[in-house]
Amino acid sequence: MVDLNAEMADLWASLGAPAAGRARVIQVVAARRGEGTSTVARELAWFAAKRAGRSVWLVDLDLLSSPQYLAVRDEADRYGAMGEPAAASPDGSIFFTVQPASRGADGQPWPDARYLSAHRVGEARWWVTRFRRENLKGRQGVHILPTGDYWTALRRYADVIIVDCPSPERSQAALTVAPFMDQTVLVVAADEVDVRAPAQLRDALVAAGGTVAGIFFNRATVSQPAFLKAIMP
Repeated sequence: MVDLNAEMADLWASLGAPAAGRARVIQVVAARRGEGTSTVARELAWFAAKRAGRSVWLVDLDLLSSPQYLAVRDEADRYGAMGEPAAASPDGSIFFTVQPASRGADGQPWPDARYLSAHRVGEARWWVTRFRRENLKGRQGVHILPTGDYWTALRRYADVIIVDCPSPERSQAALTVAPFMDQTVLVVAADEVDVRAPAQLRDALVAAGGTVAGIFFNRATVSQPAFLKAIMP
């Protein structure tokens, strides 16, 4: 594992101070898969919890795979032991829906929020989510919702919420939740030379009502390449 503490410190500082008394929701996404988005989101969450002393939730929108839960669980020596599952919604709201809905033994619909659990990680105040895919039945599918209720509710229980989104070629989740995020960080691989995909994603996020905070240039310690200046101020 590459030590990204210095890079996370720079990224954390570049995002600026949140408004007083208000939790900050930060989306992390890349234009293409394989840019290292999940690593950046996870390391930023860990930095905010361990070094900045914040209460942090890492919410994984790659629901069917839950790679953040798996990565943290498998690197317990680095991040800390994974805690028991707990409810991931403070009030029953959630950012997705499972359709067709399941019904319990009493015939009532099974709440969507019950498909998502949260696990405390180590001694620091941070949690990672896991979608309980094993509870899906038959032809059920899961869809991200264009609603801010969950993010509003979770703000009351965390200082920082890091949202790891799949790339647009896999899911439209990043655009769907963009209006409810305070900031979006675009991740670009160090060896990327094609400016078009990041620029198109930036424009799409802004058109969807999101705020793009900037670009994190991943897998490099060199200075920002000139082409990035063409798409970000």
